[in-house]
Amino acid sequence: MRNERVASAYREKQQQICFELASADGSAIFETDHWEKEIGHGYTMVLENGDAIEKAAVNFSAVGGQVSERMRQALSIQDGEEYFATGISSIIHPRNVHVPITHMNVRFFQLSSGKAWFGGGIDLTPHYVNKKEASWFHLQLKKVCDQFDMEFYRDYKKWADDYFYLPHRDETRGVGGIFFDHQDGTSEANFEKFFAFTQALAEAYPKIYVELLNNNRKKEISDDERQWQLLRRGRYVEFNLLYDRGTKFGLESNGRTESIFLSMPPLASWTYDYQPDEGSKEEETLRLLKKEIDWIHNI
Repeated sequence: MRNERVASAYREKQQQICFELASADGSAIFETDHWEKEIGHGYTMVLENGDAIEKAAVNFSAVGGQVSERMRQALSIQDGEEYFATGISSIIHPRNVHVPITHMNVRFFQLSSGKAWFGGGIDLTPHYVNKKEASWFHLQLKKVCDQFDMEFYRDYKKWADDYFYLPHRDETRGVGGIFFDHQDGTSEANFEKFFAFTQALAEAYPKIYVELLNNNRKKEISDDERQWQLLRRGRYVEFNLLYDRGTKFGLESNGRTESIFLSMPPLASWTYDYQPDEGSKEEETLRLLKKEIDWIHNI
């Protein structure tokens, strides 16, 4: 069955991601929590207090049940009384302020009506925007996208710009990446295409991040830079609590609370009416947190 095939593949990818990240950190391992609820089960894998990674989480779940009215409205479901959903969601909060935060998610959703779709994406949230690294990051995503459709990167990059955005701050969460949702997986051809695409993204995710991690993990940081890191983490919390669809779906579907909130950083802060110094690298970062930047060609 499709459901079992996708869930099995995603579970394998979760283990692969954890292995690569733990190997890169070098001093910490992922603890595994296998949970079960009436709607299904999952594996929550968490690494904490590593040498380079302060906190990383890689969630896998396979759940299903009756489509509630709140789910129907939240996900624009027109038909189908029962659902099945499986996916991987990962977040990494590094120790060093010069290493970015990153997030990855791939997911498959199927209704009893037969309708199915895929969603997912990868995005990067630097505490300080490094233009060259942002450009390299987007190029890596484009290479993965181009293997499956030459329009994927263009379309999904714009989608990410619009999705990973805090309208109350008028700033993007970071330098974006790619994001897609409700990509039709009903037909056999579309199912195979997006199934392969989401697996390719999950495979690329740790490799891309380890490169950025190793480039920056040993850089010196000041107390002021650490405080800036905590402020930027605060923005991350704001997005996840106010706008993130995965968080909302998890809560609407009676998901496991501890796993849903694993994306939160271990420490974050908010300073009233913070204003960066004119000409500072903090001000430069805020200036670059905008939509529609062509990171590959115009940097």
